[in-house]
Amino acid sequence: MSKVAVIAVGGNSLILDERHKTIPDQYAATVETSKHIAGMIQAGWNVVLTHGNGPQVGFILRRSELAIHELHPVPLDYCGADTQGAIGYMFQRALHNEFVRRGIKNLAATVVTQVLVDRNDPAFQNPSKPIGSFMNAELAARKRAEESWQMVEDAGRGWRRVVPSPLPQAIIERDAIDALIRAGFVVICSGGGGIPVAENENGELVGIEAVIDKDYAGSLLARSIGADLFLISTAVEKVALNFNKPNQQWLDRLTVPEAKKYLAEGHFAKGSMGPKIQAAIWFLEASTGNQEALITNPENLERALAGETGTRITK
Repeated sequence: MSKVAVIAVGGNSLILDERHKTIPDQYAATVETSKHIAGMIQAGWNVVLTHGNGPQVGFILRRSELAIHELHPVPLDYCGADTQGAIGYMFQRALHNEFVRRGIKNLAATVVTQVLVDRNDPAFQNPSKPIGSFMNAELAARKRAEESWQMVEDAGRGWRRVVPSPLPQAIIERDAIDALIRAGFVVICSGGGGIPVAENENGELVGIEAVIDKDYAGSLLARSIGADLFLISTAVEKVALNFNKPNQQWLDRLTVPEAKKYLAEGHFAKGSMGPKIQAAIWFLEASTGNQEALITNPENLERALAGETGTRITK
């Protein structure tokens, strides 16, 4: 079998700016990313694709808020399932059409993926992930009282609901994903960090109102299937020290010890590059061979693989 690359695409990568949020806009972004994925496949890679879904879940929650006088609300785990299907469909169609253009005999398939979390994860005692719309103090107080939502004031812009962000423990559909990879499919899975589920006392799965970090879940996916490469596609071409400061320094290569050192020194923000670096570290620490992690933006996937750009992380 060809080498396997897990590519983690950010949910914001599908929304270029405030003026391009519609479904056609998002599909156009998947078309562009699919061109680079097809290039990787032609270069001999077996590709597994995972993606973020933060903005898309936010849209579903907002629609639910606006329609609450007529329709039932959508639980958070179902929002995750909805976005996995919708974004997976966009990538399936975009990849199919790109394969036709290039004469590649391949197919993409989406697996709606559940990810196991621990009910005793400390994150459940400290909800920290903001989701949904901003609201005023009065509405926030009502939501807290009527629906037991945890609310926080967000940087002077209003109040938002916060939910737990537990660590992923296992990918429930791991064997199905592995079988599809071995059959030659491009697999789209674990979208948005996966749908958080926990086991009850009978061993049954129960949906959880939480959000799993997509990069952490992507790292677990890459480790679980023995991927050769964990490629994180984000908004910047390379990782930087002192990002957006006068002494900014772009990084071409990093070792795990260097990455740990810079992470501890606070070079990588918790809400952006920090989880990506930590996810890469976990992937490489679990590897037994010459696996690598690579961070770059979507338009530079092929150039980064060729060693021309991006930040390559090794043991």
